[in-house]
Amino acid sequence: MRLDKYLKVSRLIKRRTVANEACDAGRVFINDRPAKASADVKVGDVITIAFGNKDVKVEVLNVQETVKKEEAKELFKYL
Repeated sequence: MRLDKYLKVSRLIKRRTVANEACDAGRVFINDRPAKASADVKVGDVITIAFGNKDVKVEVLNVQETVKKEEAKELFKYL
């Protein structure tokens, strides 16, 4: 699945366009490498997002096209 879509589906970032802009600005990393919005996300990847003065680091546990709001937290684990 594309990185920007995963960030939206997992609700780490609310909108796909915002996820796209964050990737273009170089604020999103997969396994400590800068990632483009079109990068492929797989189970086991570690995603780091720079939000202002704090970083959010999560491990991908599951990849699904659609998910309910309550189940979105099951797609990743905070590190």
